[in-house]
Amino acid sequence: MPGTDLVRLRLALTLFFALDGFVFAGWVVRIPAIKEQTGASASALGLALLGVSAGAVVTMTLTGRLCRRYGSHPVTVVCAVLLSLSVGLPPLTHSAPALGTVLLLFGAAYGGINVAFNSAAVDLVAALRRPIMPGFHAAFSLGGMLGAGLGALVAGSLSPARHLWGLAAVGLLVTAVAGRMLLRCEPLNPADRGRSEPSAPHRPSGRTRGLVIVFGLIALCTAYGEGALADWGALHLEQDLGASPGAAALGYSCFALAMTVGRLTGTTLLERLGRTRTVLAGGSTATAGMLLGALAPSLWAALLGYAVTGIGLANLFPVAVERAGALAGSSGVAVASTLGYGGMLLGPPAIGFMADWSSLPVALTSVAVLAAVATLIGFATRRVDTG
Repeated sequence: MPGTDLVRLRLALTLFFALDGFVFAGWVVRIPAIKEQTGASASALGLALLGVSAGAVVTMTLTGRLCRRYGSHPVTVVCAVLLSLSVGLPPLTHSAPALGTVLLLFGAAYGGINVAFNSAAVDLVAALRRPIMPGFHAAFSLGGMLGAGLGALVAGSLSPARHLWGLAAVGLLVTAVAGRMLLRCEPLNPADRGRSEPSAPHRPSGRTRGLVIVFGLIALCTAYGEGALADWGALHLEQDLGASPGAAALGYSCFALAMTVGRLTGTTLLERLGRTRTVLAGGSTATAGMLLGALAPSLWAALLGYAVTGIGLANLFPVAVERAGALAGSSGVAVASTLGYGGMLLGPPAIGFMADWSSLPVALTSVAVLAAVATLIGFATRRVDTG
């Protein structure tokens, strides 16, 4: 593929990553308002939010097959349209079961687009031979920051319905522009073609499969933290620390901004420190940050904790997916991505039930625990993941 096409492909994928973060953040900052609208308890809301994760994880396995059959580019565009339309559905519900039902569709579109554009991004990384994956995830974080910031501005003046349907219109417009660019680019060869071992091109060894799962667990721990802060971070600030709806929405914005900064510098960090030290430093930082964010007695200290957590978690998911791909090609990326986003399947109901049994601040410390687990896994695999 000519260099200009690679640039166009990179730009189109960056726009889709940013759109994904923008739409998702726009939804999560309105969760407190949707909770009040439906009259759901913390545990009922947790089960309803399970719809997003359940829809995403189930769809990921199907999306991989669709990408192999039709290509990752058209699948990305179709999922972007579905994501944009489905984000406007939650304000139309008035009960937790109804909310969970529409969130299944939203989660299906969210999971589908993540598999599709991550697959395309991995192929582009292989073509360019540079660790640029953090840059794509930085676009997601930047989109999340913008979506959360917009939510903070309009939370007190726009109803959830007007806000989220406005996001749907923006999403469809961006999809029309970026989708046209993406569909004009020829698909790259899958990342694992031409580099698999001739003796077993499609069946990695048991040790390799085990390592892919291990790196997928790092991604799971990271996605758990991202999902927890997205779904419960604003509610913690508003409910436990007395923040206004606008100030509470800033919590996810601080987190997303920190992740953006961390991921924008991720390529340089990986080139200088290597994967292992990047994981160790990131996991340790996230552990300390989330303990502060969950247990701090003041709003500003909690916001600082959210930001430190974002910096720590920033590059763990990209590193895990990239490392799995280096070991087993695109099949390794698929396994690690599915496990990673499966962390969101565990997070919402776990936080909700723990909040009912104890308190939301205590429940949020589970993010710190899993960040510590990711750090330990990084240390245990230091001889494998040498960067």
